[in-house]
Formats: sequence, structure tokens, C-alpha cells
Amino acid sequence: MVNSQLRTGGVVDKVVLAAFLEVPRQRFVAPEHEFLAYLDRELPAGGAKSRRLLAPMVLARMLQAATVVPGDRALDVGGGSGYGAALLAAIGAKVVALESDAGAAEAAKSHLHNRANVNVVVGPLDSGAAALGPFDLIVVEGAFGLFPDRLIGLLADPGRLVGIDASSEQSQAVVYEKNGGGISRRVLFETKAEILDGFRPSVSFAF
Repeated sequence: MVNSQLRTGGVVDKVVLAAFLEVPRQRFVAPEHEFLAYLDRELPAGGAKSRRLLAPMVLARMLQAATVVPGDRALDVGGGSGYGAALLAAIGAKVVALESDAGAAEAAKSHLHNRANVNVVVGPLDSGAAALGPFDLIVVEGAFGLFPDRLIGLLADPGRLVGIDASSEQSQAVVYEKNGGGISRRVLFETKAEILDGFRPSVSFAF
């Protein structure tokens, strides 16, 4: 996966590549999908009711853009059974893995129990880890259909948030950066992912 997909797909950060080599993705997918673990596609997360793991290329490019450094206080949002949190921890971040799917969170606790720098928390994805912030980095492992203002509010200054913006017709991976109290937005690449619970626009009806 690393050599045939990530390296050839523009992922050049050696630290990110090393993390993907270290963390076995098949441990984090639903057991019946283990044989597909190293294909570049979304897969159901182990233990989850509905949560899916992002495709490896999407996650790798997001982590590369996030410029993760050892010691970062990182919040991993909607990461299911803990694959993204394990990658962040392998890079050296201190990770809070926030998950609203109780089954996926239990799987994450099981997979990550031997990593002292990961804390799995069950709660609403838009604000469930507020008491544990601020964070230098927030990784949203899915799409948001509206501006993630509550998560932006949990960023340290400076800080950055990476995720998939599905608030318009063209869904894109983006980085928000907080610096000096201001927020900037940078588009990374076009992609699609499921909109996470807590980030779905409200439905309005016209009569």
C-alpha cells in the first residue's frame, strides 16, 4: 500500500509514510473486510454501527498537509476504531480520539490500550472533547456539511484543522489555520466522504 499507492500518489513525507508502515490497517477494519484492508478505499470500521475508515490515500494526504510534529496535542474526530489515532500517535502526537459510535470507540480502546499517548473519548463529534482542549491539531476523519465552528474554537493559536468540506457541491479536503486570532482556509484536493454526525446541515422546508 505504501509503495504502490501512497508514494506514487504524492505522499512524500517520510514520517507519515513510516507511520503507515508501522500501523497495520487490517486490525482496524471490520473483520469481514480484512482482506480488503490495503486497497485504497473506505471500509467499515471494526466494531462500528456505521462508521467507515477513510481511504488510505485521502487520510495520508490529509496528515501530510497537517504537518504533524511530535508533541502536538491532537484531536482525532470520527476516526472509528482508531486507525487515524494510531497513525498520529506513531508520529508522536498526544491524541484524543473522539468517537460518537460506541462500538467503534470500544474497538479503538481495545486496539490502542498499549499506547500511552492516546485517550479514547465517547461523545458528540462537534464538541465532545471541549474539556480536553485546546488542541494544536484537529483531524476530522470525514466530511462536514457546515462550518465546524465548535471545533475551530478548540484550536490553540497557532493551530490547524484538516478535514473534508462538503458544504458546497464540490467536496474538498481543506486545512483551516488559526494564527493571531484569524482563520485562513486552504484547499488541498477534491474528494468525497460521508458527512459525520454533528456536521449535517439542518433541513428546511419551503411552503
